[in-house]
Amino acid sequence: MRAEDDFGLWERELEPRLVREPSEPGGRGMLLVATATALGCAALIALGEVPLGSAGLVLSSLILLLWRLGM
Repeated sequence: MRAEDDFGLWERELEPRLVREPSEPGGRGMLLVATATALGCAALIALGEVPLGSAGLVLSSLILLLWRLGM
């Protein structure tokens, strides 16, 4: 593979994206899922299931973080 074969790829990686396409997934869905999960876990904590609600908050936070990172 020659060096000039990769130039287009490098150029696309360095090109800033000024306008967000409406079809791209945004943070609204993630915010909705995080809010619903936090409310559900808070309800569990309020009902006396503190270990279960806390575990749900920790696990959902980890899942949302990995989702945001794209893993």
